[in-house]
Amino acid sequence: MTEPLLVVDDLSIRYTAPRRPAVRAVEGISFEVRPGEIVALVGESGCGKSTTAMAIMGLLPSTAAVTGRISVAGRDLVGLPDEAMRELRGNRIGMVFQDPLTSLDPSFSIGDQIAATVRAHGGSGPQARRRAIELLAEVGIPAPEERYGDPPHRFSGGMRQRVVIAAAIANNPALLLADEPTTALDVTIQAQILALLRTLRDTHGTGILLIAHDLGVVAQLADRVGVMYAGQLVETASVEAIFAAPRHPYTRALLAAQPTGAQQAGTLQVIEGQVPDLTAPPPGCRFAPRCPLVHEACVMLPPLADDGAGHRVACWATEQTRRAAGRPEATSTAGAS
Repeated sequence: MTEPLLVVDDLSIRYTAPRRPAVRAVEGISFEVRPGEIVALVGESGCGKSTTAMAIMGLLPSTAAVTGRISVAGRDLVGLPDEAMRELRGNRIGMVFQDPLTSLDPSFSIGDQIAATVRAHGGSGPQARRRAIELLAEVGIPAPEERYGDPPHRFSGGMRQRVVIAAAIANNPALLLADEPTTALDVTIQAQILALLRTLRDTHGTGILLIAHDLGVVAQLADRVGVMYAGQLVETASVEAIFAAPRHPYTRALLAAQPTGAQQAGTLQVIEGQVPDLTAPPPGCRFAPRCPLVHEACVMLPPLADDGAGHRVACWATEQTRRAAGRPEATSTAGAS
């Protein structure tokens, strides 16, 4: 098996402000991305997915305190000086943000913006222009030489997202972070963007970390999935295992809440309750206040236990978690279903 491209180990992120309690946005998460692999982080808004991606890129504000380890191709990124991080961004690591309109400067042509990324890492002017035209063609922009000089507003939302992807891969990064890359796109354009990301993976061996809340997108694209809740990883497994045999109550609730064509009007399931306040999260399992399987052991934090086949889950209701913690006996439940 190939060595991991990205290693995130025991990563915690806290936002601090004077005279205010710290926000525990991410708490002790660990995962890996290998070359040619697409790993998705999923969960409700505010669970820490995008914060994790921004930490990898070194783009968190100064109010964020980061502990743990982030390593790309063997190089530790936590605490790396700004200049060193700038060398890695757009070179070893690329990022596709949610909204292409906020990623592209309306004052410059799309070609010049892609070329600027090439020049920032040593390419000459003519080389950068040629590379930008090649990239526009690669991501499916028609007549790339003619469209090189067009400003962003002359492109549709899907085409702008293609331009953003072109800029992100301009220097052949080994790792690509894609933060909700199909948000606000219609289904047809969404499928085209997903196909483009899949081609990048297959053609260049790019490792991709996909941030998503749309489980349909994840099912189509990802190889492995990490489910986050309130800043913590609660389950990780292959995409097939997550959809066929989810083990954490939150994962099962997420899947049940997805709309399907078989549902009748008014039958959409919801996850009762609210995501906890991350300035004062509940002790132990953070999903416990909303969980139908909550019991007395949930006041303690469950370990993210591996079943030996790469399926990890943090839930006292599962035998693998109890055994990992040295508690093979089942705990009596209260309000279990």
